[in-house]
Amino acid sequence: MPTLILLTLSNLFMTAAWYWHLKGGPEVANARPLGWVILISWLLAGIEYCFAVPANRIGYASGWSAGQLKIAQEAIALTVFGVFMVFVLGEAVTWRHAAAFACIMAGVAFLFVGK
Repeated sequence: MPTLILLTLSNLFMTAAWYWHLKGGPEVANARPLGWVILISWLLAGIEYCFAVPANRIGYASGWSAGQLKIAQEAIALTVFGVFMVFVLGEAVTWRHAAAFACIMAGVAFLFVGK
């Protein structure tokens, strides 16, 4: 459980680092100075690493494989991004989003079934 909590926290920061500057649409995003966007994003990513690295160490020490850690991170990242996309960027979820999510979840099942 600590691994999943830490991975979720890390993904909250990484999603913000990668996509916060897109809020407001292309005109608003393009008006933000790229240097500042990069600096702020790197600062957010630094916080993300403070959660991701311990999550992976704890998970690995608990018997998760590297592949399981990665696929869990991807599933969490997709979930966090979906919420961010809808509530922060104001974009709608389509059937394609649902299908992509289902494919990622199938990958999770393949790595965790029978463990």
